[in-house]
Amino acid sequence: MIPPEIAEEVLDDLEVMRARDPHGLLPAVAGAGAQVRETARLTREAGLERITGGGRPRGLVIVARREGAVAASVLRALLGPASPVTVDVVPGPALPVWTGPSDVVVVATRTGEGAYAVAPAYEAARRGVSLLGIGAEDAPLAAACSIARAPYVSLPTSRVRHTTLWSLLTPMLLLASDLGLLPGDVADPETTAVALDATAQECGPAAQTFRNPAKTLALELLDSLPVIAAEGPLAAAAATRIADQLATLAGLPATDFRLPDQRVAACSVLGGPLAPADADDFFRDRADDPGRRLRLLTIRDAGAGGHDGAGEREPRSAGEAMEQVLRTAATHNVPVSGLAERGQAESDGRLPRLARQLAVADFSAVYLALALDTQRGQSR
Repeated sequence: MIPPEIAEEVLDDLEVMRARDPHGLLPAVAGAGAQVRETARLTREAGLERITGGGRPRGLVIVARREGAVAASVLRALLGPASPVTVDVVPGPALPVWTGPSDVVVVATRTGEGAYAVAPAYEAARRGVSLLGIGAEDAPLAAACSIARAPYVSLPTSRVRHTTLWSLLTPMLLLASDLGLLPGDVADPETTAVALDATAQECGPAAQTFRNPAKTLALELLDSLPVIAAEGPLAAAAATRIADQLATLAGLPATDFRLPDQRVAACSVLGGPLAPADADDFFRDRADDPGRRLRLLTIRDAGAGGHDGAGEREPRSAGEAMEQVLRTAATHNVPVSGLAERGQAESDGRLPRLARQLAVADFSAVYLALALDTQRGQSR
């Protein structure tokens, strides 16, 4: 395990970080705002009116994996339980048997290749289902959408693996907005891009560790076993993304819990056998703790909703469940990191707040990977 002081030296040395980042993960994450703007333009050029002109569909079927699946989960959470259409996320290559002409199929993938992406596009065309494709330019998926006369968002081949979440999410948000499922201000690409740009300024490689929340979080996670507690479904989508990024980029296992429904499991872990053995000794030197230590990472969402019911003994809202999880962590002296809680105004919309949280987390995962030097020698 690399000592924190050595890791901090790496994170504050631009040349070392550049040498450890052969795939360009750091500049790709820093360019998320520009990615949103470019993808929004490409989406408009693709001609969404070809599938939105027929009015509101019965349901959206989103064929996606990893980043695309997270994007679909974000859309579903923003629509909420009162959504007039269903949102189903499937991995492909098969479409649900009930998918028909009254639905819209979205195939979202960075590459636009592989049977899981191409087969459902042809199947949607065969069934007469409206189709939207998202993938690399000149990919097999583009050809399938062309045959179906369906819009295709042609992403530049310069998109970097593991950093294309916003390229896949932006077309989904614009589609939902054009269908009247989301208010235009909620899905506004420019507002999201501004939030991502501001976070990149704060968390970029030129910002020193002591004033950089992403580098600080990376150092906190360096010797930790992260337990991610997400306040509601939108935060849960972010938690899924964060756990995947930490595992994929840095090789760090993390477990995530959606609140309020997984409150019991989260509290059991925080108070279980992996909690500090001498939890009552608050003033002990944590440097003497053997191996990795639990760390609670919280993702808050003020718009997660109120009570789920009346008269229940269990916490009836995500916020109440989060407070109980925090009390459990304090009781067992498990350290806590709040994701991107500084600098967030109550007036900020849910999507810009989520953008900031995801950006800080992406930066942190990349910084952790560079500190551990996990990227050199890996293929794209």
